[in-house]
Amino acid sequence: MTDLGLYLAKKSISKAAVSTRTGISRARLSELTLNPSTHLRAKELFLIALAIDVDPCEVLKEIHKDVSLND
Repeated sequence: MTDLGLYLAKKSISKAAVSTRTGISRARLSELTLNPSTHLRAKELFLIALAIDVDPCEVLKEIHKDVSLND
């Protein structure tokens, strides 16, 4: 499962509900939540955040928590 998948599971969010509210297909959401090699587009992240009523920055920080600048 991807970090996005873990985040949505932690929030108890239904992928079907997100799909309905965002227009992102269930197949694409499954790909985004299960396949680590799938790249999440900024527009998709924004739509998902709107659909689950959270700040897009919260989602971004959570799914990319391991990213940091070089020293």
